[in-house]
Amino acid sequence: MFYRAFTSADFDALARLDLAVLRREDPAFDTLPDREREGRVRTSLAALRFFERSEHSFVADEDGELVGALFAQSVWQGDRPTVLVSRVWVADGAPADTAAGLLRACTKSAYDAAVYEVHLPVTEALAIAAGAEGFRDVGRYAVRYLGTRGETAPGAALPGTLEQ
Repeated sequence: MFYRAFTSADFDALARLDLAVLRREDPAFDTLPDREREGRVRTSLAALRFFERSEHSFVADEDGELVGALFAQSVWQGDRPTVLVSRVWVADGAPADTAAGLLRACTKSAYDAAVYEVHLPVTEALAIAAGAEGFRDVGRYAVRYLGTRGETAPGAALPGTLEQ
């Protein structure tokens, strides 16, 4: 397996991988309201073109088949740049080290660009791979969904939130 930047030739495969992972994460995905499904999909044409140019997004390619992907971008924090990983996908049946390899590729690209922090939301599924690549737990990554999207968006409410 090798890790590489993706091109427009990969867009259809990336969209299929995104949907497969969304359906695995939430078996009721196809029954969600249209707005919620659209809000969870990360592979719109605009997003794909953006991350294709980000220099920090990669796919895991095994014999010409995409078995994983990572979307990341440089973000200026005011005092230093960071690379922010927004999503990591791993296909069912992919090698166990796929996520770690994607994180390694992103970390190397950040280092090569003189960016010395990589940030990512650590899901339960990503925790072992992130640990294997030297990531440190500095707290939770939480999202506030505004408007009616908060009614159907993924994630669990934190203690003390309005939902309790």
